[in-house]
Amino acid sequence: MTTSKLLNFRALCLLASVMLGSTVLAQPALFKDADLKLGVQLIAEKNCDSCHQKRVGGDGNSIYKPQGRINSPGFLRGMVEQCNTELNLGFFPEEVTAVAAVLNRDHYKFK
Repeated sequence: MTTSKLLNFRALCLLASVMLGSTVLAQPALFKDADLKLGVQLIAEKNCDSCHQKRVGGDGNSIYKPQGRINSPGFLRGMVEQCNTELNLGFFPEEVTAVAAVLNRDHYKFK
């Protein structure tokens, strides 16, 4: 399977888990009303995994370090906003929150 197909498959699996409600975790108040389905969709559309792979190598997941400098939901949302600004992604504030909420659910697990 090519890298592109693997990334698309991974995004579809994440989307399916959100749609089926199989991944229900407590979210911080900051992410309480976030649209997780939208967050998954934006991560796939903007090829976030590809950018992370270029920056850190491998599958890109080493960019997520829960014990690192991102140590709160606010910092996580701020990092997504930084990517939004730096890469001119055009996310609205609620879209930044949606992406951050998905990253929290899948990698950081702040409560």
